[in-house]
Amino acid sequence: MMLSHCVGRVCHDFDWSANNHDSFYYGTFPNGFSWGASSSAYQTEGAWDKDGKGLSIWDVFTHMKGKTFLNDTGDSSCEGYYKIKDDISLMKELNLNHYRFSISWPRIMLTGIRLKYYGALIDELLEHNITPIVTCHRCVLQEKYGGWQNISMINYFNDFANLCFEHYGDHAYWIIFNNPWSVAVEGYETGEHAPGLKLRGTGAYRAAHHIIKAHAKVWHTYDTQWFGGYFTVWGLGRIQYVQFYIGWFATPIFHGDYPQVMKDFIGRKSAQQGLGTSRLPTFSSQEKSYIKGTSDFLGVGHFTTCYITQKSFPSNRGYTYFSDRDVAELVDPRWPDSGSEWLYSVPWSFRRLLKFIKTQYGNPMIYITENGVSEKMMCTELCDDWRILYYKAYINEMLKAIRDGVNVKGYTAWSLLDKFEWDEGYSERFGLYYVDFRNKNKPRYPKASVQFYKHIIKSNGFPNQREVENWKRKTTETCSTSNQLLAADPLTSHMEMVTEVVVLWLCTLCILISAVFLMFLLRKRN
Repeated sequence: MMLSHCVGRVCHDFDWSANNHDSFYYGTFPNGFSWGASSSAYQTEGAWDKDGKGLSIWDVFTHMKGKTFLNDTGDSSCEGYYKIKDDISLMKELNLNHYRFSISWPRIMLTGIRLKYYGALIDELLEHNITPIVTCHRCVLQEKYGGWQNISMINYFNDFANLCFEHYGDHAYWIIFNNPWSVAVEGYETGEHAPGLKLRGTGAYRAAHHIIKAHAKVWHTYDTQWFGGYFTVWGLGRIQYVQFYIGWFATPIFHGDYPQVMKDFIGRKSAQQGLGTSRLPTFSSQEKSYIKGTSDFLGVGHFTTCYITQKSFPSNRGYTYFSDRDVAELVDPRWPDSGSEWLYSVPWSFRRLLKFIKTQYGNPMIYITENGVSEKMMCTELCDDWRILYYKAYINEMLKAIRDGVNVKGYTAWSLLDKFEWDEGYSERFGLYYVDFRNKNKPRYPKASVQFYKHIIKSNGFPNQREVENWKRKTTETCSTSNQLLAADPLTSHMEMVTEVVVLWLCTLCILISAVFLMFLLRKRN
């Protein structure tokens, strides 16, 4: 079977190499620097109703029509539940030092404890000298308890995390929450993500309030009963924007309370509504003391950047999390785009972000927990040059930041596999490995970026110009062979036909704001 390849990506019209503010830096990372890749349970496991697993909020959400692109679900996804050894062999091919994944709450807790799968995964990783980094949170008890709108979720979540620690605690590094901003805003403000609630102006604040309290409780549980703890945050930009994004979660953890700018803005707008109290919840003195300091290192998930400008929202449009900030987000139309309408390649911002963190938080130990780029192709393509350029540029900016004195200890590529991408279904692909979702066996094929990332890991950086240029030549040869294998696979059903929509926003540029993803981390102490 012949397989044609696409050359019509709009981002190929840009000179990605020109999107840097200074020259490429050749050098290596410190000894012991950890290289990894990541995934998440619902996005990759499949087996949504197998072995006694209960319903997650994403099972419920995606089974409602119109919630995801083409009504896609994660029911089978990559079938990672059945492919532990296969996927770890891919990690070994990459020579990964660590692998970040998440534990599904309803898979182990709701209808009986089903711990065997995660125990087998962790044991297999350790057998191959790959450190497991485990995320506790993504899906919660929404149907029965109301999810993060209900304060009782704090104790339920602590029970779940404690169960995870009890069975696997001394075998892995731990993440409490992944991307709490997305959970709060997209889950309870816009309704774009599960559980799909549109509680504008209040839902996100209440969810975040309970998430922060839950984080602190789990951290203390881990710290006192098990091995000690870890946490992550980030920040940058016009003051109200950064505080409504980073400071919303980071400032309580580091300083015990919400940022003053959040309290001022939301309080003022609540008064304009005629409310007697602010829509932003408050912490008691005891809660402030309990929450403050529940961190050990900072983890950063970073994908893209935008500019922001001041914008006042009229009161007759209602009060929401977004209007509370009084800012608008903008992008430079010259930035290379990707398969996600929100993701533009702006590598120089990564270094600025890391240097900001160094200054803002006293140069904490940092782990990059997510970084990557998507594609939305008209047909199958394994020669992902744009991803190679993205990784090369962003990893190099991280190396420059380390040269600047930033204390970065590890890097995690997002993601190991193509997978279910939430409300975008299977229309966007972030994986180093291509997954044929139309084939019931879900075979994996290496993209060119696999070989390039492998070279970076093996060399622990970018040793010299000649060697790095040689990597590019070798990856081109490899991906051409992989394309031939994929084309010859009799089980490959047909080429993907995904309509690409590219939006270029014309805008006025203002103050830089790096848009990254948040998550809370825990780690065992030696």
